[in-house]
Amino acid sequence: MQYFGTDGIRQPADKFTPEFLTRIIAGLVDYAGNNIKVLIAGDTRESTEWILADLETALETFSVEFGNAGILPTPAISYCFYQMGFDFAIDVTASHNPYTDNGIKIFERGPTSSVKLSESGRKAIETSLNSDKTYALVSPTLREDLHQEAVELYKNHLLEYLGTADFSDLHIGLDCANGATSIINKSIFTQLGAKVELIHISTNYNTKINHDCGSTHLESLQELVATQHLDFGAAFDGDGDRCLLIDETGEIIDGDQILVILANYFNLDSIVTTVMANQGLLDWAKQNHIHAEITSVGDSNVTATMHQQNIKIGSEQSGHVILPGEPTGDGMLTALMVAKAVSEHKKSLNTLASAMTKFPQIIVNMSATNEQKSNLKTSDSAKATLLAYDQKLASINGRLLVRPSGTEPLIRITMWGKDKDIINKLANELKNELGEIL
Repeated sequence: MQYFGTDGIRQPADKFTPEFLTRIIAGLVDYAGNNIKVLIAGDTRESTEWILADLETALETFSVEFGNAGILPTPAISYCFYQMGFDFAIDVTASHNPYTDNGIKIFERGPTSSVKLSESGRKAIETSLNSDKTYALVSPTLREDLHQEAVELYKNHLLEYLGTADFSDLHIGLDCANGATSIINKSIFTQLGAKVELIHISTNYNTKINHDCGSTHLESLQELVATQHLDFGAAFDGDGDRCLLIDETGEIIDGDQILVILANYFNLDSIVTTVMANQGLLDWAKQNHIHAEITSVGDSNVTATMHQQNIKIGSEQSGHVILPGEPTGDGMLTALMVAKAVSEHKKSLNTLASAMTKFPQIIVNMSATNEQKSNLKTSDSAKATLLAYDQKLASINGRLLVRPSGTEPLIRITMWGKDKDIINKLANELKNELGEIL
């Protein structure tokens, strides 16, 4: 699709003009009619504020009933719109991207919970975005602020999911990335007895979201864990649907390792992971007779495979963890469940994560236009080069994955192997060769 990537529409914020947003709503109305109710909310980037306001105008233009919940994490939006009786939710966020970008994710009602907008819905919006039709915009006279109601509903959901829990033996750190989880921050952890240290918790629309903080920049959380001698730290991305951890030794605990910890906690015999999974995760699954279903990158692919295969848990290495019974990744709930596992098992996070032996892994990003991304799949020279490097990796018991990013202008080169220096050298060599070819 032209506009929709692996996780909705994502682009520079200034491209979300009133006309662009109106065409999105026009497409949604073409798909579902205007006799629908839509909840809108988003993350803390500065552009989210005016995009939400322009969405209100677009919805009013088509006489669509709506409510605005302001700043909310993506999983809260996904949960609350369903529970509050809305038909759709529009989430304004660019996730882990810098504040200069923004995006649109759309959820609709599934049989028992929210689901990402269907392919039919996405096609209707794509068609609308490519039309030249103009609309006479109508500003709303009534704006319903549902922020506090949604926050309380989401908090109650987290507590209900956790059940009985006691974190009084834990001292943890939270990095909210100056993003949407800032509105929740430590409240539930402290309610359950934990001592909590906070960093990067701006709850206003800002330009600091994801900047040198959160799940994409873990250095400040590592420092916090070390200086405060914490049991562990949790870092979220801007919209709060992913979580990465820092254990008590300062090591990064990624989505693969979190999957192992929580699959063990729930005593599950099947998992869903992606082609980006560390080889150590696949080896752990094989050694423990656990079926590992491997799917394409994207939390929507993980969720779809979980439903199709009736598998209760899945994750992406980047920290999207879809827990049993949940429709989407939830960084805050992931951190809470890991805290529960650490507390109940009376074991450190490092000990729980050591159930899996992590292979060295190198990810090299290569700037690429859409044309270059396409050429990666069609160029004979590129195909031959990838085959040659795939064979090199196989000869040293390694693995190669090269894929265009679905959300950024990048081609990602990922290599696994037992010798980090060797795979680092090979990854950069491949980047240079592909750069010349493409």
